[in-house]
Amino acid sequence: MANTSSMENKNIGYVVFLTVVAALGGFLFGYDTAVISGTIEQVSAQFGLNALQQGWYVGCALVGSMGGVLLAGWCADKLGRKISLVVSAVLFALSGIGCAVAGGIDALVAYRIMGGIAIGMVSIISPMYISEIAVAKYRGRLVAMYQLAITIGFMGAYLVNYYLLQGSLSGRHFQSPHLELAFVTEVWRAMLGMEALPAILFLAVVFFIPESPRWLLVRGRQQSAVRILEKINNSLQSAQAEAGEIIAQLAGQRARNSYRLVFGAGYRKVLLIGVAIAILGQFMGVNAVLYYGPTIFKNSGLSDGDSLFYQVLVGLVNMLTTVLALFIIDRVGRKKLVYYGVSGMVLSLVCIGFFFWRGEAWHWPTTVLLVLFLFYVFCCAVSVSAVVFVLLSELYPNAVRGAAMSIAGFSLWVGTYLIGQLTPWMLTALTPAGTFWLFAGMCLPYLYIIWKMVPETTGKSLEEIEKMW
Repeated sequence: MANTSSMENKNIGYVVFLTVVAALGGFLFGYDTAVISGTIEQVSAQFGLNALQQGWYVGCALVGSMGGVLLAGWCADKLGRKISLVVSAVLFALSGIGCAVAGGIDALVAYRIMGGIAIGMVSIISPMYISEIAVAKYRGRLVAMYQLAITIGFMGAYLVNYYLLQGSLSGRHFQSPHLELAFVTEVWRAMLGMEALPAILFLAVVFFIPESPRWLLVRGRQQSAVRILEKINNSLQSAQAEAGEIIAQLAGQRARNSYRLVFGAGYRKVLLIGVAIAILGQFMGVNAVLYYGPTIFKNSGLSDGDSLFYQVLVGLVNMLTTVLALFIIDRVGRKKLVYYGVSGMVLSLVCIGFFFWRGEAWHWPTTVLLVLFLFYVFCCAVSVSAVVFVLLSELYPNAVRGAAMSIAGFSLWVGTYLIGQLTPWMLTALTPAGTFWLFAGMCLPYLYIIWKMVPETTGKSLEEIEKMW
């Protein structure tokens, strides 16, 4: 185990720089996911979409994301983490530009799917890269920066949509017919197209980061890996020692197919645990709240304006709480955060159910619902949302990390897609009260898995975690 003094000698500034660059993928993830909310009505009206077509326009990026996570595993293992990030940045840029100039709904959907593929890729590769270059002592907060970037992307999309819409309604005009089209008459084009700007920035800066040293060692490129580890460790001796530990852990595995290896007896258990964590986390209500919050608030008796304002507060709490998680995840520990946070989620979900069941009879004001929602988002953001990508990037051994994270990520996106499709049905068939009580029930198996099956990984190197299995 690395001692404290060696950790203090690490080049933390350099590691933070690498982390911020990789986390830009998370910002694009959040922006691409959230920007769609401000374009639905405009696109539906312009292209005359029926309910089924509207659902496909909204959900097509999720389908792309499922393909993206599967592609990510192959790219990460075969091409490397850095080249895979380059590919995702190119896809994000092409998606944004393509959506801005799309001539019809079919082209628009095609470019949205392209963006979804990029989302799926960065959802795996960005946290994987960060975990592989991070110092063990600070790995939790460094990987959690990726989740923070996602929440900033959400808020960025909401703000861009708001200001672009206000600008289009302000009466201003442009001499250029193309700018007039994008920023006034069909402002959804600017909303979707703005994604290209951070995507191009991401593409530019990703060339300034090195390849993951652990991937280089898996590929047998020891000299290149040691040079990168030396820059991270500020010591050639420490770099050689760390490289030696990784090589010893990889002994006998390098030549084997990672997808075949991950389904073998030695790795099947940890694979299934990661898949369970990924998919169960989506059935605890967080995406139902983020995607359908305005509808839920509106159905509770609020006006359109108030419901959107409440949803902005939800997004703000989500982002600020992720900042808090960033500072405490390596101090409190992964498992304790989950225990405290998920327990709070169960309490708030049960109370939200009671609000919809008996709130009117008990004369509960809608501010009670807002408080319960904000408490739920706080508990979720400080635990499940902050921990899931950290755990998935830590649990898997070096030799199969790309394939295993790809499979777990695919499960996560399947769960996201299912909850997006099923939530409107559940709110009708089970009633809002029953829906939120179901979400509360789904928290219990998640807690059990974390308690009984997942080791505490805080402060341990990736090689130490691998030995625990």
